[in-house]
Amino acid sequence: MVFGSKDLAHGSVLLLGGRSEIGLAVADRLAAGRTVILAARRSADLAAERSRILERGAKNVEVVEFDADDVAGHEAVLTRCATEFGRIGVAILAFGILGDQERAEQDAAHAVAVVHTDYVAQLSVLTHLAQVLRAQDSGHLVVFSSVAGARVRRANYVYGSAKAGLDGFASGLADALHGTGVHLLLIRPGFVIGHMTDGMSPAPFSSTPAQVADAVVAGLHKRSAVVWVPRILQPLFFGLRLLPRAVWRRMPR
Repeated sequence: MVFGSKDLAHGSVLLLGGRSEIGLAVADRLAAGRTVILAARRSADLAAERSRILERGAKNVEVVEFDADDVAGHEAVLTRCATEFGRIGVAILAFGILGDQERAEQDAAHAVAVVHTDYVAQLSVLTHLAQVLRAQDSGHLVVFSSVAGARVRRANYVYGSAKAGLDGFASGLADALHGTGVHLLLIRPGFVIGHMTDGMSPAPFSSTPAQVADAVVAGLHKRSAVVWVPRILQPLFFGLRLLPRAVWRRMPR
């Protein structure tokens, strides 16, 4: 199925990470007239998020129990979403953790936990969702990479390495989906000011969840492959890749 520049695939909006500031901001912008599925742990506690999306004009809002780290349970959750609530129009992967870099350098279990959530769980969900959307011949996948994965920095190399892996996997999956009617949008934001980064000093060219969500929706309508937020980060990181390693290792988070 081919879509015009202003058209999105019809069907529900599935938000995996139903409490995510960025994910909810995207759902706000896509909710009108659609079923929105909020998937998260402790899904019974999503009343505020459900009300918020209903106020944005959603036809209805469903809540589903979803534990990103339970990869064995992914297929059942995603199959349920597709069968009980109808075809999926847009699936947003908005779950993840920053982790503690200092702790991860001493605690292998913590390092593995970060990579499991930010890479392993993501590729599991994406693999299952790709099959669901292929069967529909349409749909959009929204994947959040990060500039942290564009060139991994010493200051946050555990998180950055997970994002680098996710970026590569999503890029390859996008190529595999070419011509199927399924569109994958890869988002590479810089520092996002929000709950996830509370207590951290904002980096240059920071953005807000609302700004990221606006870029996501614009990218969906244009059927873009990759969107950097803000856009200035794309040429900036092209240049930063050329920095000598001795300089790069001193770069802050």
